[in-house]
Amino acid sequence: MTITLYAWGTPNGRKVSVALEEMELPYTVKAIDITQDEQFQPDFLAISPNNKIPAIVDSDGPDGGMISVFESGAILLYLGEKTGKFLPKSLRDRVPVLEWLMWQMGGFGPMPGQVHHFAALASEDDKRYGLKRFSTETRRLYAVLNARLSKTEYVAGELSVADFAILGWAWRHERHKVDLADYPHVKRWYDTLFERPGVRRGFEVKLD
Repeated sequence: MTITLYAWGTPNGRKVSVALEEMELPYTVKAIDITQDEQFQPDFLAISPNNKIPAIVDSDGPDGGMISVFESGAILLYLGEKTGKFLPKSLRDRVPVLEWLMWQMGGFGPMPGQVHHFAALASEDDKRYGLKRFSTETRRLYAVLNARLSKTEYVAGELSVADFAILGWAWRHERHKVDLADYPHVKRWYDTLFERPGVRRGFEVKLD
């Protein structure tokens, strides 16, 4: 039994490939070419009603039945529950994982994503305002992350799915116009994670 990962080579896709590798779960990749609008095909819509990657189908889901899961944060929580890995059992220990996972989903993703968008525009007039606005907010978020990591090895204490979620976006720091040397605790965390074989495999696996 394997999990099918529907993804493309984006930060949100990489979050899940890293988690699958770290959790040592067997999986296959089904590339969804978002440059060709394959995410709007009816068969993908059936498992991801928001027309976004990633999504998974687990043939060995709860009670042994098949289940599909969409939204990267929901997938990470599902996989953590399924394996008992990188998701603490106690509510007290789980709260910071949930906090930092939601921080990523609500901010450290949408804001850098806007930097990606405006940086790619050809017109300097079109890109100027958007880049200033979203680059400022993106750097603020890196500073928040840096402050947190000055106090703890990983964002929620122990290594968790929240780290995988945030790493998927920190991986694109160069596209965010961010030098990790300006955020030394983030750089330490980033380098530490990339020393892990599972993380490296998660970024090396072909998603497109």
